[in-house]
Amino acid sequence: MNFPSLILLALAMSTDAFAAAIGKGAAMQRPRFLQALRIGLLFGVIEAITPIIGWLIGSIATEWVAAWDHWIAFTLLLVLGVSMVREGLSKADDDEAAPAQNQSVIKLALTAVATSIDAMAVGVGLAFIDVSIVEASLLIGLATTVMVTIGILLGRALGGLIGKRAEIIGGIVLIGVGVAILYEHLG
Repeated sequence: MNFPSLILLALAMSTDAFAAAIGKGAAMQRPRFLQALRIGLLFGVIEAITPIIGWLIGSIATEWVAAWDHWIAFTLLLVLGVSMVREGLSKADDDEAAPAQNQSVIKLALTAVATSIDAMAVGVGLAFIDVSIVEASLLIGLATTVMVTIGILLGRALGGLIGKRAEIIGGIVLIGVGVAILYEHLG
């Protein structure tokens, strides 16, 4: 696999995380660049690790990972999305709402894992071709870090327009990403 192909692969692997980041950014109250970058780094590190895990699994579990990756991602994103929608609906108004500025690291990490399951499956496939898994994983992690940081900041801009419904919309976006992953694999 040549370098331009690896760049395209890295960008493709970061699109789910980018969509989820827009939803997360919209649910946050004015995230700053450093905050967006930290979230981007969390997503990027997780997205860089999963292809390595997939590569290590290699031929041992190829069929299982390929058969279930979309269901795992869909379930995680559905649960997280429903949780965000429920939290958004339970807020009486902006004054009573706790600021979403302190996003739960656990929720963010689960979202990152959910959006990187497909990268694990790609890692399994990379085990069977001539490619440097370290180079591929670093590029995937870098692309995801950049895309998620941009997504959080875009979500911030959209969040001001959306107001208190931002968390509900963010949850719907996560559910939509999960459905899209499921549709892509089943369709």
